[in-house]
Amino acid sequence: MPLGARGTAHPAPTHPHPSSHLNRPPRGTGGAPPTSAQQFKGELSMPLLVVGISVLILLLLMTRLKLNGFAALLLVAIGVAVVRGIPVAEIPDVLSEGIGGQIGDTMLTIGLGAMVGRVMGDSGAAQRIAGKLLDAFGPRWVQVAMVVTSMLIGVTMFYEVAFIIIVPIAFTLVRVTGANLLWVGLPMSIALSTMHSFLPPHPGPTAVAATFHASVGHTLFYGLFIAVPAGAIIALAWPRLPFIKRMNPAIPTGLVSEREFADEEMPGMGWSLFVALFPVVLIAGAAVTDMATSGESPFLNFVAFIGSAPIALMLTLLLAIWAFGPRIGRSMEEVSASCTSAAKAMAMILLVIGAGGAFKNVLVEGGISDYIKDATDGWSISPIILAWLIAVILRVALGSATVAVVTASGVVLPLLAGSGVHPEIMVLAVSCGSIAFSHVNDPGFWLFKEYFNLSVIEAIKVRTTYTTVLAIIGLGGVLALEWALDVLSL
Repeated sequence: MPLGARGTAHPAPTHPHPSSHLNRPPRGTGGAPPTSAQQFKGELSMPLLVVGISVLILLLLMTRLKLNGFAALLLVAIGVAVVRGIPVAEIPDVLSEGIGGQIGDTMLTIGLGAMVGRVMGDSGAAQRIAGKLLDAFGPRWVQVAMVVTSMLIGVTMFYEVAFIIIVPIAFTLVRVTGANLLWVGLPMSIALSTMHSFLPPHPGPTAVAATFHASVGHTLFYGLFIAVPAGAIIALAWPRLPFIKRMNPAIPTGLVSEREFADEEMPGMGWSLFVALFPVVLIAGAAVTDMATSGESPFLNFVAFIGSAPIALMLTLLLAIWAFGPRIGRSMEEVSASCTSAAKAMAMILLVIGAGGAFKNVLVEGGISDYIKDATDGWSISPIILAWLIAVILRVALGSATVAVVTASGVVLPLLAGSGVHPEIMVLAVSCGSIAFSHVNDPGFWLFKEYFNLSVIEAIKVRTTYTTVLAIIGLGGVLALEWALDVLSL
């Protein structure tokens, strides 16, 4: 997990840090505080109506008019900015900030990860690992293999980083077995989504734990009782749903080698697994070190440096270039060609993800999070359900899980002191809500869509549904866990 200053976790690549938005008034609102919460309760429908209409227009542009996703997202973002009152002269800056923040966080991780995956694929290393997984679990249990692998790696790694590391193996398993891409890849994505959204040391839950003064260790311990069964059940059930089984997307071109290697042509399992796990060890090691230590020292700073996702993947790429290049007799020209091919395949994916960041930034700058925060002030319901519900509403409206959890935690914090609810449970309630309804304003949605080669409607059917069900199951688990802790007087 990428780390900055000691004890501070940087937000996930697809969710830029929200502090710059939450600590200043939205553009076009004049910065004037509301006169009362009641004033805004009646106005809640208007911002959400704008979001709903913008999503419908985006779907129309991309499905009926077949407009390129990058252009459609930018066009809708401009329209929303105008409607939400952002001054016309500031709109280009808002779009640039959204694209820059998104690409700045994402490009290094996805670009380097794609190059590592392609180098491993073109050398036969990915096929070697895929073959061993098939030998260990058998074709019938390939989904279980993906869930177990994804959960072990995803406990400490960002969704995007772990996704990029594991997806070449999923692609290779699809090619070797002839299975449906979603049959193999969807369990991986669901397991990673669950780990990333529910558990510290991921950025959302960690930030909320700090707000509620909750124990990160206890939050992780309690959260595993919810995340592991919920993630495993949905990961194994979702690919079996009839409407998903009818989808049969092809592997995107350029992201994986089409060649099938003979056994003697592939590098050994030791080197293949070592390179694949190398970034996992660096990133997870930095996360664990950060949780277990305090203060600063040259050694701890060095661990944080090599454990940041871009540096860990850069080191892994250099290792892969040597291990699967000159070491096994492949020329540097061949290895460089693999890297170039991966970069070309990633170009449009990065553009679409960046445009998704621009759309999300317009929604944030348009003050929609502030409207929701003020409108929900004073709702008289269970603090656990309120925390979850506010996170869900913000997630639907803004797309950013990090903004959703930080804002929701600020709203319910005053209720925590007298509620008797364990602070760790409140952290999990907010975190579970933040995974719901991933759709077109979530840059992570576009990563999922492009890698699994789905249409927008297909991606909504698959990803939006599974993230929503995970959030609902998570809320049930949180309520049950709070009840059990009360019964046991813990």
